[in-house]
Amino acid sequence: MKGEQAVVIVGAGPAGLAVSACLTRLSISNLILERETCSVSLWRNRAYDRLCLHLGKIFCQLPHMPYPEPTPTFPSKAQFISYVDDYMARFGLQPSYGRWVRRAAYDATAGTWRLEVSNNQSGEAEEYTARFLVVATGENGEGFVPEIGGLDGFPGDVLHSSEYKSGGAYWGREVLVVGCGNSGMEIAFDLCEHGARTSVVVRNPVHVLTKEIVYMGMQLLNCLPVSSVDPLAIALGKNMFGNLEKYGISEPQEGPFFLKAATGRSPVLDVGTIDKIKSGEIKVRHSIKHIRGDNVEFEDGKVHQFDAIVFATGYKSTVRTWLQEGDGLFNKDGFPEAGYPDHWKGKNGLYCAGFSRRGLFGISEDARKIADDISNHLLNRHK
Repeated sequence: MKGEQAVVIVGAGPAGLAVSACLTRLSISNLILERETCSVSLWRNRAYDRLCLHLGKIFCQLPHMPYPEPTPTFPSKAQFISYVDDYMARFGLQPSYGRWVRRAAYDATAGTWRLEVSNNQSGEAEEYTARFLVVATGENGEGFVPEIGGLDGFPGDVLHSSEYKSGGAYWGREVLVVGCGNSGMEIAFDLCEHGARTSVVVRNPVHVLTKEIVYMGMQLLNCLPVSSVDPLAIALGKNMFGNLEKYGISEPQEGPFFLKAATGRSPVLDVGTIDKIKSGEIKVRHSIKHIRGDNVEFEDGKVHQFDAIVFATGYKSTVRTWLQEGDGLFNKDGFPEAGYPDHWKGKNGLYCAGFSRRGLFGISEDARKIADDISNHLLNRHK
């Protein structure tokens, strides 16, 4: 038994660090448990090399610490990691690494959360108790790969986007990227730039904009409604890229900022992929129907041979594999039952951070709310 903590935070990603910093500023003791050997492991270990923040830095800073002045508007992967390291140093954050939470359940008699934890370094089992539990494992707990007939017999490389680093190893090879979100489109561009013969599966309608258009739109949303900003963003996107339907990319009926708020879906922020598609260097493919050996059959009947498949098909939450008594806050898929802005708080001192589908901006908002709510609970109890 490791003794009772005031607050245990599960996850040392940006959400967990932000909550810990906010609690620390309020002099509330807290402990971060992280199963990996480092903080922000998604960024350090599971992000491709050319990744940079798609939103301006003013929308991507953690609570109580802006980016240093020389940082560009859209920080690179390395610059973001450096910012996180400075953030941890500033607030004295020291997560307990190599701690895999196997089970967390509420003890109604004691009024505390009990956590069963594996110490990956020593191999020993540990137990923690806490008055408050913050789930900060985030939306990207585990890479999701859809079930496709014949995939298990594909002889080439099969990887999730979280395993992809660079296209350097794929020069001259036929590579299929499945998924047309930001990761998929950027990975397709990177592969093409490194000499791979690249195709990308585009299954759903998407808005294609630039980082600058989205940055402008987010600024305008401070003073204008979404119904005014969306038409402007769409018009600017069409002026930039033209009609993309003839290239196999259709546009959703709803606007990009409306969709982001309603569903969490982000527009594609082009890094050069569209020019590659227009020139024919990147082929747009229909949904996959079946795979036979190294041949992929698409829904339009076309068949093509590939040497590798990269799945940029998103992530799934792992919360419900270890959290008991989470009903009411989390649904069966491990996401909040309540929509934004009521998603962050459950019963019996249970909270979640980083599940609002609003990126780092939403994480910062969650962290402040959680810390203030815990502080109010403790003050009322002392009274």
